[in-house]
Amino acid sequence: MTQGRVAYFIFFPTHLLQYPVVHMTKAFLKRVAEAPAIAIEDTVDVIEDVERVMISKSPFRKAEEYWNTLGPGLTTGASDDDPSGIATYSQTGAQFGFKFLWLAPFTFPLMAVIQEMCARIGLVTGEGLAANIRRHFPKAALYTCAFVLLIANAFNIGADLGAMSEAARLVVPEIPSWALLVIFTVVMLLLQIYTTYARYAKFLKYLALVLLAYVVSAFMVHIDWGMALRATVIPTLTSSKEEVILVCAILGTTISPYLFFWQTSQEVEERILQGLRTLRLRKSHMQDSDIKKMRIDVWSGMFFSNIVMFFIILTCAGALNVNGITNIGTAAHAALALKPIAGPFASLLFAIGILGVGFLAIPVLAGSASYALSESFNWKFGLYRKIKEARAFYGIIIIAMIIGFILNFVGLDPIRALLYAAVLNGIVAPIILFFIVKLSSDHGVMGHRKNHPFMTVLGWLIVAMMTIVGVATIGAIAMP
Repeated sequence: MTQGRVAYFIFFPTHLLQYPVVHMTKAFLKRVAEAPAIAIEDTVDVIEDVERVMISKSPFRKAEEYWNTLGPGLTTGASDDDPSGIATYSQTGAQFGFKFLWLAPFTFPLMAVIQEMCARIGLVTGEGLAANIRRHFPKAALYTCAFVLLIANAFNIGADLGAMSEAARLVVPEIPSWALLVIFTVVMLLLQIYTTYARYAKFLKYLALVLLAYVVSAFMVHIDWGMALRATVIPTLTSSKEEVILVCAILGTTISPYLFFWQTSQEVEERILQGLRTLRLRKSHMQDSDIKKMRIDVWSGMFFSNIVMFFIILTCAGALNVNGITNIGTAAHAALALKPIAGPFASLLFAIGILGVGFLAIPVLAGSASYALSESFNWKFGLYRKIKEARAFYGIIIIAMIIGFILNFVGLDPIRALLYAAVLNGIVAPIILFFIVKLSSDHGVMGHRKNHPFMTVLGWLIVAMMTIVGVATIGAIAMP
């Protein structure tokens, strides 16, 4: 608790947490969270995952070793390019052309630095981010952030499910949207609940490769590479409301709270998969080689994420903006608009990318919210556990998915859902970032594996930047 007092900028009478009525409320919340899992745990048999892909031996030994090094960092980076993110990047390219290509190289090191801090916290402490925050800071701040994260992620899940449904109808128009929504929701729930973590992690890892579709699609349209290169290395920005909102949206979707919790918890899950099931074992078996592998994984994953972001903006700038198509509502609209310009195959690749990354990102959104809440309330958690062993954890996943599913039937516009999520993330992100930088810089928590002083300074600059971005996002959205 030595650091905790610093975070008392969230005003809450934490001494009330000691009273019985609060403990009763926590018990009630746990029962509510467990209810959906209990309702379905005996209704579905274990589903066997079909992903068993082997990488050939020599002469691809180096590639195989590199691929085996990749894990949570790759899936976290890929999940950042969710259907909502694809819509944001598509709109950026369509509306402003090449102008904001510089955001891809600009956000890459910022994103990588924060995600490395999160991963290192998980490796060194052997616990997830929420568990560490609970241990060192006032619980009230954590509870508030965890619940806001759940709401924001539910809105994002709803928008992503809607985008997947629209994209699927471009391929199979005879299937109604509601049926596709049901299929996607059920399949993703079953994969999360009834697939072992080892198989599920491998499934997510290979699914990340579907994002290469956006790299391929860029070479199917005419690109002015000279103009694109200039826009990549020379930042430009005006103070118009539209540009402010778009830049805030890109920064918000790139440095997003759900990625922080997911990255840290997946590092812990990976250690448990190696047989280190207790906190003591995870701490005692921590080696410098683990940190080195983690860095390769995280920086590779974030680079991959930002390369995909770059090529989505590039494709839509080269195909849509130059042809006068400047208003893209969703990722599926971008795929549809590409068809008469870049051809049906480019449009199909764009649509397939939306579906693939949806299957990757939505479970991450639901899972990160569940990790945050479960660790906050000290419930049993983890994808390595069976549903009977962690009912509240899986219950939160189910609740988040159901809320996202329902949002598609209440008349809520997907763009408005993303605005709500952006506002909530804008509020939560600076607070969580404060905790991350504080924890990863503390010798008492991290030992000699704490942040390098330069990294700490950069971390605080990111906190300041995201605070400004959060305020600017809320202000710009509130403007008439």
